[in-house]
Amino acid sequence: MFDLTLYHFDISEFDCKETGENLMQPSYLVKIDKFRDALGCPLRVISGYRSPLHSLEEHKKVPGVHAQGIAGDYYIPDGVTMRKAVALALKMGFGGIGVNHRSLHLDDRTDTPVMWGYK
Repeated sequence: MFDLTLYHFDISEFDCKETGENLMQPSYLVKIDKFRDALGCPLRVISGYRSPLHSLEEHKKVPGVHAQGIAGDYYIPDGVTMRKAVALALKMGFGGIGVNHRSLHLDDRTDTPVMWGYK
């Protein structure tokens, strides 16, 4: 791994749920730590790094942003916090923002910025 100080997360929270690997990019971890600080409420990591062998990645032709170590999914407790989180994510320049009833995907893709909703 690498030596990185985060104030709001333990790096192990981003470990792949299926393989235990963690190849998160330090720049993403620093950015999400600053996001958490600005949001002002705890963020629970649902999914961080996903190995290319992870069941959600292995069928893809090209590994996704989770497998690139530049994405995470986070539990958001309510609609007020979700609205604040989305506004903050846009302000901070996250390239991918996915919104579900109680979860928020944030990634640092560098191609066309996108936002989507999950069912």
